[in-house]
Amino acid sequence: MKIGLSKSKYMHNAKCCGWGHKLAKILLVIGGLNWGLVGVGMLLSSNWNVINLLLGSIPTLEAIVYILVGVVAIMKLFNCKCKTCAVGNSSGANPGTDQNM
Repeated sequence: MKIGLSKSKYMHNAKCCGWGHKLAKILLVIGGLNWGLVGVGMLLSSNWNVINLLLGSIPTLEAIVYILVGVVAIMKLFNCKCKTCAVGNSSGANPGTDQNM
């Protein structure tokens, strides 16, 4: 019985922030890979900035992508406080919460 209650609470919270977390993960992966490639490109004296290569002809859109990646990185510094994130948080950032609820 307790498992069913736990699952319904999880599903309720997933609705409030589930898509936002997926989008944040995608943007952080894109940003992280891009920065890694920028570093490798600098060592090889070439331009491996994938965002610039793909969107360089549309500078406004390129700037929007960089801003979104930066905003998501700042948001991740403060972590979401909903129960879904607290349960999925393995770093122990929310001590005292019952992980089995």
